[in-house]
Amino acid sequence: MARMPRRSPRPQTHPVDERLPLPRLALYGVQHVLAFYAAAVIVPVLLGNALGLSRQELVHLINADLLTCGVASIIQALGVWKIGARLPLVQGVTFTAVSPMIAIGIGAGGGTAGLLVVYGAVITAGIATFLFAPLFSRLVKFFPPVVIGTILTIIGITLIPVALQDAAGGAHLIGTPAYGDPKNLAYALGTLLFTLTVVRIGKPFLSSLAVLLGLVVGTAAAWLFGDTDFAAVGESDWFGITTPFHYGMPRFELLPIVAMLVVALITMVETTGDVYAIGEITGKKVDADTVARALRADGAATVLGGVLNSFPYVAFAENIGLVRMSKVMSRYVVVAAGVFMVVLGLLPKAGSLVASVPHPVLGGAALSMFGIVAAVGIQILGKADLREERNTLILAVSLGAALLPTTVGPFFDRMPEDLRAVLDSGITLGALTAITLNLLFNVFTRRAGSEIDWDGIGEEDPAEPRFGAPAR
Repeated sequence: MARMPRRSPRPQTHPVDERLPLPRLALYGVQHVLAFYAAAVIVPVLLGNALGLSRQELVHLINADLLTCGVASIIQALGVWKIGARLPLVQGVTFTAVSPMIAIGIGAGGGTAGLLVVYGAVITAGIATFLFAPLFSRLVKFFPPVVIGTILTIIGITLIPVALQDAAGGAHLIGTPAYGDPKNLAYALGTLLFTLTVVRIGKPFLSSLAVLLGLVVGTAAAWLFGDTDFAAVGESDWFGITTPFHYGMPRFELLPIVAMLVVALITMVETTGDVYAIGEITGKKVDADTVARALRADGAATVLGGVLNSFPYVAFAENIGLVRMSKVMSRYVVVAAGVFMVVLGLLPKAGSLVASVPHPVLGGAALSMFGIVAAVGIQILGKADLREERNTLILAVSLGAALLPTTVGPFFDRMPEDLRAVLDSGITLGALTAITLNLLFNVFTRRAGSEIDWDGIGEEDPAEPRFGAPAR
């Protein structure tokens, strides 16, 4: 009897490329939006208040930001041509650009006139990022684990105080008796404990929704005690859309462009670190081409931001922590989150509902996620030889530099305005320090073994299963 030919086994789908059922996509997508929302809107709020914009102009900035965030996240996760890493990376406005943009806007006279100069610099930086992406992706050897790990650790460490400020009631309450009120800390601690309890005793599917459930339960508790106000939801419009160049045509000026190009360099390093971090978490192979596609998405999103009245974009480290915690690795979840963000950008009333989550509740949920970002950085640092004194010094000095702006603020007040706009940021200063010291210690000296092969990052242990089981 003739033997039947053996059928080759069907290739196993990587969790990153898994297409989940629509209800789960929606749930996980909402969780990403809630985890991301506070950080997404804080940049337009900070910039708008600093430039003296009206409430209506500020609402328009927030809507434009959410809309562009959604489109950018879909491009990054889904991929279009050679744009997008096709990884579960959420795109958001980079905090690195906040201080430079405020300085640029105030220097241009503030108000909408200042925004026009900001947008000219943002569009230029986006074009430069897009064009420089292939070359930068091949310079990864100059950003070994000691640099990427240090930068991610710095990002996590500098974001944790943001979560703690929210836990105390929000930065807007600093200087008032309400800031640090035990009631605020109780909401934050209760949200955090509930989230950890769900992770500890819940089934895999329930554990993957721990952050979302923590936010819902925390908000419900605040509402029961009369500490959540939904009045703004009723006052908001049902529909609103941002139009290109809403405030007028951008103005392109040299010094603002130079400042924003420096920011672009830092954000490219940040995105590179985030791409390798998500590769580490998901077990997905990351190479120079993946980095180039991610950077092109950053550049395209930044240009789109400048056109649609928003700001520079970067792969958001906050949501990497959520992927790690939830163990939901499908990039289509981020696509779903992007769709929800677009909807929120078009529906001010829906966005206002999400914005009603109390600051202490957000702080409690964010604390664990921001800490995980730092933990991922430490994990990557484990791939560097920290027994080597030069690598240890890169880490130590960079961490010290990153804490300088938040601990000795008056030092930067005495700097020239243009220089202060670039350096008065812990992430920027720490990243520049790590990059410079690595060049001096490990690159220009051509020390043997200084170039660490990034191809090993994210490879599976032969003794372990090829793919982790997706959450069910």
